[in-house]
Amino acid sequence: MMSKPVLEAHAISVRRGPSEILDDVSLSVASDGQLLVRGPSGSGKTTLFNILGLLSTPTSGSICVSGTEASTLKRKQRALIRRDTIGFIFQDFQLVPDLTAFENAALPQDHTGERDEEWLETLFEELAISHLTTQYPGTLSGGEKQRVAIARALANRPDVLLADEPTGQLDPKTTSRVLEFLLRLHESTDTALVTISHDPSLEREFDQTVYLENGSLYDDAPSNSRQSHVQPL
Repeated sequence: MMSKPVLEAHAISVRRGPSEILDDVSLSVASDGQLLVRGPSGSGKTTLFNILGLLSTPTSGSICVSGTEASTLKRKQRALIRRDTIGFIFQDFQLVPDLTAFENAALPQDHTGERDEEWLETLFEELAISHLTTQYPGTLSGGEKQRVAIARALANRPDVLLADEPTGQLDPKTTSRVLEFLLRLHESTDTALVTISHDPSLEREFDQTVYLENGSLYDDAPSNSRQSHVQPL
């Protein structure tokens, strides 16, 4: 039985002046799905990440998250949906330097006013960073920062996890380890996973890959120049 979509984009277009950043992009991710969006620099990946995560709004089209049409909501309403249903992993980690690793991971829970330290401890255990709870970001390696960022992204048990170039600043060995953690946590937490990356080595690990080039989405490599009609995973 096919799972219901947790994240849907319908005919998304984003224009900045005369430029079309995204052009009629549609995709659908099931509640138990995992999707890789690949594309080179300048293809519109960051814009798509921001749109899917309700960090910005499209010029036209709609975004539905966990059954809620969100693209036309007011900023505060979008913020509440982001907090409750979406986890973010940013390319540059975005850890707060004067907070410990554990405090960084707890930030999404602090925004709700409810700490679940047992769940955070479970995440740190799963990510093999329990020994880093009192460390500050400045003392951590890139891979350790990324794992703290993953714990933070999962702190509120989101319906969907959005990862923007999650391995972009990591060496191959750390990339493999972080990807393994992401996929394992996707399975164990029933959180849909959407990863946006230029890295072709990630393809073999994902159930479905789509390709973004010049603001358009394709379900084959861009050289095939075939427009995508992406079906739910």
